[in-house]
Amino acid sequence: MPNLVWLRTFETAARLQNFTLAGKELGLTQTAVSLHIRSLEAALKRQLFVRQARHLQLTSEGEAYLLSVSQALGDIRAATTNLFGVEEQQLITVRAPISTAALWLAKHLPDFKTEYPNITVRLVSTIWASSAVDEDIDVDLRLGRSDEYDGPSEVISSETVTAVASLQRLGKIRDASDLEDQPLISILGYDDCWTRCFAAAGLKQPTSVPAYSVDTSMAALALVSANAGCAAILTRFARQATLAHHQIGMIGDPVPFSHVHYIARPKTRRKQKPESRLFEDWLKRRFSAEP
Repeated sequence: MPNLVWLRTFETAARLQNFTLAGKELGLTQTAVSLHIRSLEAALKRQLFVRQARHLQLTSEGEAYLLSVSQALGDIRAATTNLFGVEEQQLITVRAPISTAALWLAKHLPDFKTEYPNITVRLVSTIWASSAVDEDIDVDLRLGRSDEYDGPSEVISSETVTAVASLQRLGKIRDASDLEDQPLISILGYDDCWTRCFAAAGLKQPTSVPAYSVDTSMAALALVSANAGCAAILTRFARQATLAHHQIGMIGDPVPFSHVHYIARPKTRRKQKPESRLFEDWLKRRFSAEP
């Protein structure tokens, strides 16, 4: 088992890619940081960094090792906070797609506050997750294809989609085949929702232009509530909508979707706060509890 002090120094130096900055964060001299890294490399019999004149770079083995070390140190920090509490009020910034934040996450945040009263959540919503800078984001929740994200990520929930309509319109819809005669609402970026719903019912997607195209599930649900047409949205959003808006109902069974909710972890992100890890763990439990 490598010396834990060396591992902490390695994680900090790898994250900052600078021995001097790592020393400032850890309260050590640059010489001490360099000594810790050399001692760790000697113990592992592997080179973790490529040292250049004004540049520090991880080797391929160093990059692989960093993921495990960061995870382990984060687990220790989170376990310490979870068992012994957070002594002072802590603030974390959580970024989430606007529809996920408004249609699902907001409903559950009071439960997190009850469980962790000393942690304040600052919720930043974006329509497209990549439109905001990564600076100061502690937890980055995204909806999309995780394999298209250029960086480490963790899938926390697979998703399904379901067609919805107003109760007034539902009276004219016996099954999915009747959707062919209904005005359809398309959500930009999730164009295959209708394709999947029609395919699951053994139908071809209508070739006509959608009656409405919107950029969020929130806007789609507003149109559905106004009896403007039918929309295909994430099932977890549809369930919440049927509870919040009594004039909206679901059509047919949920259909598997290609997009998932995942947590993005940029390589350049600063050291993860213990309270951020607690929020991520809570988030995973909450997603699992409400599919």
